[in-house]
Amino acid sequence: MFTEAHKASLQESGYCLIEDVLQPVETADVRRRLVEAAAESERRGIPTFIEGLDPNPCNVRIFNLLDLDPIFIELITHPVALELARHLLTDDFIISNFTANIAMPGSASMVTHSDLAAVLPEPWHSPWSLNVIWCLDDVTGENGGTLFLPGSHQVERFQDLPPDMAERMVPFEARAGSIVAMDGRLWHTSGANRTQDQERALLFGYYSRSFIRPQWNFNVGLSEETKAGLSPQLRQWLGLGLTSNMSPLDDLMGSS
Repeated sequence: MFTEAHKASLQESGYCLIEDVLQPVETADVRRRLVEAAAESERRGIPTFIEGLDPNPCNVRIFNLLDLDPIFIELITHPVALELARHLLTDDFIISNFTANIAMPGSASMVTHSDLAAVLPEPWHSPWSLNVIWCLDDVTGENGGTLFLPGSHQVERFQDLPPDMAERMVPFEARAGSIVAMDGRLWHTSGANRTQDQERALLFGYYSRSFIRPQWNFNVGLSEETKAGLSPQLRQWLGLGLTSNMSPLDDLMGSS
């Protein structure tokens, strides 16, 4: 499913689109469970609107997905997502975060940013992080498709960003059930939902190299019940072990 053409697009353009990773019935099920997860997040006292991040409450954000429903554990470890992570980041990656964003009619754009710039100082000369975006609705430029600057994954410093960046951005467009894989260096922002009656739900699985501090503290965020059900490999990816940001000593020193 992750082809040579996808690899070339990721390298040259900073993103690739992989269609029909989820079938319609699967997509609808995840979509329904995301709405339930948003309600559960609010019940736990974790708001779905973060003032200062989004201009208004029409942009619904859900954090700590892995603790809200087991379906999100399945998706963060989906074979296609892991293949993407290994391709761009090598085997030395961790899961940095897993969040969701539902753009309701009337939602507006957040600040333009790159995901790698948010966690690592410049220069950004290597693809050290990756966003795997799960499309749970058909995504268009009208209903809030993520806006991005093509080729901006090659920008290494703030001073090299074009002054007319906002005018040059274009939206991702994809069918529900697709994945958009985005190099962490690609500059982008959430699109405004200009429709009257369409919602746009996306999941953001964020992976990074192991030496970069994760965005979310899973040791604190995950319940003991959730932790108990995780595989040893997933515990390592989530930084739940003693050496979460170290490669095995055999890798560092060579096998004896």
